[in-house]
This record gives sequence, structure tokens and C-alpha cells, in this order.
Amino acid sequence: MMNDFKNVSILLPTLNETFSFKQTVEIILRECNLQDICEIIAIVCERTEKESLNVIEESKRLSEENNIPLHILYQTLPYAGGALRDGIMAAKGSHILMMAPDLETDPHNVKDFIFNGKKYPRDMVTASRWLRKGSFQGYNKVKYVLNLIFQRFFAWFYHVRLTDITFAYRLAPAKLLQSINWEELKHPFFLETALKPIRLGVKVHEIPSQWSARLEGESQNSLLQTFKYLRIAFKVKFERKGEILKTNA
Repeated sequence: MMNDFKNVSILLPTLNETFSFKQTVEIILRECNLQDICEIIAIVCERTEKESLNVIEESKRLSEENNIPLHILYQTLPYAGGALRDGIMAAKGSHILMMAPDLETDPHNVKDFIFNGKKYPRDMVTASRWLRKGSFQGYNKVKYVLNLIFQRFFAWFYHVRLTDITFAYRLAPAKLLQSINWEELKHPFFLETALKPIRLGVKVHEIPSQWSARLEGESQNSLLQTFKYLRIAFKVKFERKGEILKTNA
């Protein structure tokens, strides 16, 4: 079902990011071997701010000067999870990297994802904010404690030695992600992208990452959304593997 690593499609769902989007793209182009990048996909919607669209166009020119296509994809499914689901199905690379252009997902890690994607081409690689002390900068204290509790609960519940299952900064084979029957449309989709591959027996490798609070715009992930992760966690745990995959996969 899964191929060797050839190149990666990088998904950047964008709502109100400007300078952080530009910086994300610049770091990727500067630090990575460009032959490893198939494309960058900026996923937008009717709520994406005009300033963000202008910066995407500027970054598109820069990316294409480096022979990396930057596509603008208007999402058809709603919300943050829907944007990524649309991006997954549109991706042309052998692997897909899910991240955000708000600098909360550290773009300096992209080269590390590619390195590990080549090393473990059939597995999932995911970033962890818990592998090193001091990796959270500007994180809400209540959410910090709840995050730690949830990470340990989910790891115990799914019998895995992972430290950051909810952080949707991860790389996986495109054929794997495109074969899964996704359900969530909002932020719980971020957790679903880890749990369903785990249930399918996919091995997951963690790499350390730094998290810093965004400097522009507002996060769309509220404290209430965090508790909604529990529903998908319990549902996926007791699903049959045949229900996790699309019928035509």
C-alpha cells in the first residue's frame, strides 16, 4: 500500500497568517533539499484574509523561482480538519507533511521530517513538544496541564510509547492517509490522524520540536475543543480495522 519516499507534499491551511506564512515557506526553501519537495499546498477558504492571500501569492512566486510549485487550494470541506482532508486528497507527493503556517509548528523541523521519512518510508513521523524540557513558549498554563494529562491517557489507552499524540505536525505516506476513512472536520481531526494509523498497525516515530505561541491572528483551537478529542479517541479505539479504511482502499 505504501511506497518508498520520493518527495513530500507540504500542507499549509491558511486563515489569517501573513509574515509567518512567508517565513515558513522561506525556511523550508532555504533548509531543505528542494528535490525532496513535490509541492507546497496553501489551503484557503472564504474566511482567509485578503492580506494572507496576497502573501501566499508573493510566496508562490518565490517558491516557483526555486522550481517548487505552490498551489492554492480552496477547501470544499469546512473547518480546520476539512481543510487538511481536502489537502490530503489533492496531494501528489509520495508523502504528506501536515503543519501550519503560523510558526507554532516549527518550520526548521521540515528537514528533520524529510530525513526520517527517507529512513522510515512506510511509517509515520510526528513531532513531540514533550521530548525536551522547555519546548513550550507562551502556552496557556491550564491547557499545558490538560495537554500533559491527555497525552499520557491517550498513550496508555492505545498502548503506545508516544508523548504527543494530539500535535498535528506529522508526516506519513500519502497512500496511507488517502486510504483512511476520516470522520472529523474540526480540531479533533488532528488526533484522528494519529489514532487511525496506530490502529492499522503503522509504526510511529517521534522527533523533538519547539512550540511557540503565534505572533499574529488568533488560534481556532479553544479549550472546549480539547475535550472533544475524547469522543474520537473512544470511537477509534473500538472500531474494526475494516471500518477505518475506505471501502475502495
